[in-house]
Amino acid sequence: MANYTAEDVKKLREATAAGMLDCKKALDEADGDFQKAVDIIRVKGLKGVTKREGRTTSNGVVLAKTENNLGVMLELNCETDFVAKGERFVELANELIDHLAVAKSASLEDFLASTLPSGQTVQARIDEGNATLGEKIELRRIAVLEGSPVALYLHRTSPDLPPQVGVLVQLTADAPEAGKDVAQHIAAFAPQYVDRDAVPAEAIEAERRIAEDTARNEGKPEASISKIVEGRVTGFVKEVSLLEQAFAKDAKKTVKQILDEAKTTVSKFHRFRVGQ
Repeated sequence: MANYTAEDVKKLREATAAGMLDCKKALDEADGDFQKAVDIIRVKGLKGVTKREGRTTSNGVVLAKTENNLGVMLELNCETDFVAKGERFVELANELIDHLAVAKSASLEDFLASTLPSGQTVQARIDEGNATLGEKIELRRIAVLEGSPVALYLHRTSPDLPPQVGVLVQLTADAPEAGKDVAQHIAAFAPQYVDRDAVPAEAIEAERRIAEDTARNEGKPEASISKIVEGRVTGFVKEVSLLEQAFAKDAKKTVKQILDEAKTTVSKFHRFRVGQ
C-alpha cells in the first residue's frame, strides 16, 4: 500500500482541485510521491479536455478593472454555476484580468497566445484550469479601452455568483459620477451603438423593410405607410443608440443630456453578459 496520509490527500486536493477519490488513486499510482501525483492528475485531466470540447459553457464570470486611462474586461465561461462561484475559477479569472491589463492585447487570439509571468501561455493556463476543474473552461471575449478616462460597472445577477454583467465606458473627459451612472444604464438597457451615426446603414434598411411589411400586413392605408415606416425606424434608432435613450435614473432626460451636463460624452463602450 502506498505510503501517504489524510493530510497528503487534503494537500493534493488543494493543489489540484480534484476530487478526493481521484487524489487517493493518484497517490496510490505515484506510490505516495506528491509531485508525481500532481502530474498524474493533470495528465488525466488534460486528456479529458478534448472530450469536453463540445460541451456548452453557459455560466461564468465577467471581470473588469480600470487604472488611469485604461480599462480591460473579459468573460470567462464554464459549464455550471457551481464551478462559476468556486474559488479556483474566480482566481483564474482574476489572474487573467490582471494579465490583460499588462498585455493590452488587440484581439482574443493575441491574448490567448500571450505569455503569463509563470511562462505559460494564456491558452495553456486555461487548459490547465479545464483539467483541474473537470469542466470546459473557455475565454469567450476580451475588451481593452485606453487613451482617455474609462468608467466601469459590474453587476451580480445573483448574490451567490460572481459578476455576470460588465460594462466599460470610455469618456472624452473625466466625469466619474456620470461615467458610473451611464455604465449602470448600459448594463440595464443594453444599447448597441453610441449614437445614430454609428448604426450601420444595413441595419436601418432591414428595420425599414420590416416596418413596411408590418404596416402592410396590419392593413394600414397606403398613403400613410411611408410616415408610419419612418416613425418606426426613428424609434428603432433611438432604442439602440445610447445617447438617444431615456436615462435610467431620469426618464425626462436623454443619456446625451446627462453627459452634456457633466461636460463629457461617450466615445466607445463594451457590454458583456455571461452567455449572451
